[in-house]
Amino acid sequence: MSDNRNYIGLKQKDIAIAYLLLRILIGVNYFNHGFTRIFNIPGFVENTVKQLENSYFPEFLVRINSYLVPPVELIVGVLITVGLATRSALIATFILMIILKMGVTSIQNWGAATSMLSYGIVLFILLAANSFNIYSLDHLRNNRQNSTNSTTNHEQSINNFFANKFWRKRRRQHRLPTHINGVARLK
Repeated sequence: MSDNRNYIGLKQKDIAIAYLLLRILIGVNYFNHGFTRIFNIPGFVENTVKQLENSYFPEFLVRINSYLVPPVELIVGVLITVGLATRSALIATFILMIILKMGVTSIQNWGAATSMLSYGIVLFILLAANSFNIYSLDHLRNNRQNSTNSTTNHEQSINNFFANKFWRKRRRQHRLPTHINGVARLK
């Protein structure tokens, strides 16, 4: 019996392109969250304090976190979008989402809590598949750094070669002949 099944293989380049697009999608999302709030942080803070007034968190803690949310969203949004310090930005975003999740679940806003789970899944995928982040500033920076390191290693190899050759020649010049069984040999 012959097996005529077609197997679908995932191509690394396609995964890398999908990673790029998903990374940009989530990055733009966080950037716009931060950008639309950054110019009205006091209004955002007051709105958040009002929403979380029935939570078990003290107001000063809600207020402090609310002041931090827009700039953090803006910064991680930019970093994730362009792929710079991607791993760190994703981890920071995860931490932000955990803090926000604590807030919305403390007031039993299950709709927002459910929506946040989808963000968590996307962040998980991006962090777990970070090795496919080849269309990014991180990858470009690593390639340049590796290129510089390999050039430096190559230059060191050349320098070592000539230094060793020089010292071998100098050692040969300072050897004295000795006679063993009537044959002159160098020490």
